[in-house]
Amino acid sequence: VGHCHPDIVKAAHEQNQLLNTNSRYLHDNLIDYAERLSKTLPAKLCVFYFLNSGSEANDLALRLARQYTKHEDVIVLDNAYHGHLTTLIDISPYKFRHLEGQKEWVHVAPVPDTYRGVYREDHEDSVTAYANEVKNIIEQAHKRGRKIAAFFVESLPSVGGQIIPPAGYFQKVAEHVHKAGGVFIADEIQVGFGRVGKHFWAFQLQGEDFIPDIVTMGKPIGNGHPIACVATTKEIAEAFAATGVEYFNTFGGNPVSCAIGLAVLDVIEKEQLQAHALEVGNFLMKLLKEQKIKHPIIGDVRGSGLFIGVDLIK
Repeated sequence: VGHCHPDIVKAAHEQNQLLNTNSRYLHDNLIDYAERLSKTLPAKLCVFYFLNSGSEANDLALRLARQYTKHEDVIVLDNAYHGHLTTLIDISPYKFRHLEGQKEWVHVAPVPDTYRGVYREDHEDSVTAYANEVKNIIEQAHKRGRKIAAFFVESLPSVGGQIIPPAGYFQKVAEHVHKAGGVFIADEIQVGFGRVGKHFWAFQLQGEDFIPDIVTMGKPIGNGHPIACVATTKEIAEAFAATGVEYFNTFGGNPVSCAIGLAVLDVIEKEQLQAHALEVGNFLMKLLKEQKIKHPIIGDVRGSGLFIGVDLIK
């Protein structure tokens, strides 16, 4: 919402003067913020865990998925990056290919990229073709006695090339994943909070009928302050709690972080930043498309709101 936004600075300062404590102690800000966030999401995503970073959020999402499904394996998209913890490097082809390589519990699906990918714009049904790649991965894994815990995906792959998956892809993939006893995790760490313009969350670009089982948030959530969140369903949260090992995070959801989180939502709303992202993004896309006509090096211009990619070619 902007560098040193006065409303954010004020909220942090005022809360710092009152109380900033270990989150073992309940504070109204935590409840107020969870309630406020829940209004932006589908009703079934109603349990919230607060953490310090997107990496922590994705690591917890993985734990939730494994506990709920009692399975281990994860399907990710090629070139994906999900964070800097060991577990997340393991599910980030962008990183693990330069390090220790692919673990046996990780499966890599092709990016649903209709410009550069395996199935392109001229394909009769790229959505089904890309979803079938995931289905094939599941079948191959089952033959080897492996079981799928989750399909883990950025709602719009960012590091992987600013990709806009074709609408309907997530629904078809979720069908295959659910059938295999897995869950669908949408990583909104780079693309959430109104950035895509048309919707508050990027997964909503897939259509009203699509709801992930787990959503992770980070980066813009605190406008530079370290706060992150995992939203999930009651069923998944209950399975996680049933272990008897409570989830505790010393600073996750502390009063200052939640005051800042609330202020960020206020500013997005007050300054109509979601509509602004759509307007400015459309303007930028229009200008970039004009450049594309002039310059053969620009192969593709794609995006939604202020999530835009320019694909340069030889």
